Amino acid sequence: MNQPAAAQEELIYKIALHLVPNIGNKTALELLSYYGSAKAVFYKATSAELCQFQKIGLATAQQIITKKTLQRAEEEWEFAQKYKIRVLSQEMLDYPKRLKNCHDAPFLLYYKGNANLNAAKIVAIVGTRKPTKQGRLFCERLIQDLAGYNPLIVSGLAYGVDVTAHKKCLELQLPNIGVVAHGLDRIYPQLHKPIAQRMVDCGGILTEFKTQTEPLPQHFPMRNRIIAGMADAIVVIETANRGGSMITACIANEYNKDVFAVPGNVDAPLSKGCNHLIKTHRASLLESAEDIAYILRWEKQQAGRQKQLFAQLSAEERLIVDLMVGQEVHLEQLIQQTKISTSRIAALLLELELKGMVRALPGSHFRLS
Repeated sequence: MNQPAAAQEELIYKIALHLVPNIGNKTALELLSYYGSAKAVFYKATSAELCQFQKIGLATAQQIITKKTLQRAEEEWEFAQKYKIRVLSQEMLDYPKRLKNCHDAPFLLYYKGNANLNAAKIVAIVGTRKPTKQGRLFCERLIQDLAGYNPLIVSGLAYGVDVTAHKKCLELQLPNIGVVAHGLDRIYPQLHKPIAQRMVDCGGILTEFKTQTEPLPQHFPMRNRIIAGMADAIVVIETANRGGSMITACIANEYNKDVFAVPGNVDAPLSKGCNHLIKTHRASLLESAEDIAYILRWEKQQAGRQKQLFAQLSAEERLIVDLMVGQEVHLEQLIQQTKISTSRIAALLLELELKGMVRALPGSHFRLS
């Protein structure tokens, strides 16, 4: 969580900009580009200049000029520090790079957890809030089979398919992210709070919404675009013709993501959405995890021993291993991204080397064995 003072100050100004009413993601990025920094927006901009930007009227400009949101931003930052929430802006290495490439990527994200949001393989799983027994069993079997490829699983922590996916991931110790439609000072539905707390140690909770933000209906499509944007593949398991899962699939199509849908009985209401996606060529038919692996050209992780070892890793060790998936990583990068002390990182790397999972390279670089 420690950052240089200047970087921390700039991040607080970005939070302040994010809090100004009527300043959306696009406008915030335009202001940042024009003035060079979030701090400069508050200290160098004039009302006349600000009103030249689309969607900024006089009232909004005055709110920026008078710096009314700065105190609220500092409170937001203090809350984040207290509860170990990371505030991610788009230029940060930890910001989901797949999501960043989407035209409407969030200006800021709030993240509590330990999973790598840029894991080598990411699958989103969505579906109805009232799945059939067959739908739940398919979801569990799919995740069981996907575990051999060691992906990060993303879903929305809602009832039904979402929570089924999260629970199975926790059972398998497979990293999983819950993207929520509210601030991180609450969990909705409240019944899933114990699950969310467990996910923080094996994945995390992610949102673009500040604290005190309620899970309003209009926030869920915004949540859905994050789910679609940060994944390589989006899987739809049981859905009617309309609903959040269909919205997520449509957004994924717009992002040119690979969408998969589970077919079902033509007369079953909860198969109509999936069947329609397949029939209209907006999703590939999904029967097993191998279908995803084939289209995305995945190879299974070294079987048996590696998978068994991964399940036995501590949260800190998993964090290090996640950062090395598909790439070499420098020691300084590990320290920066994990926020773990140098001495502790050295001890963890030695332990991972002894387990045969990590190999040291010249120049303080490391990679998976």
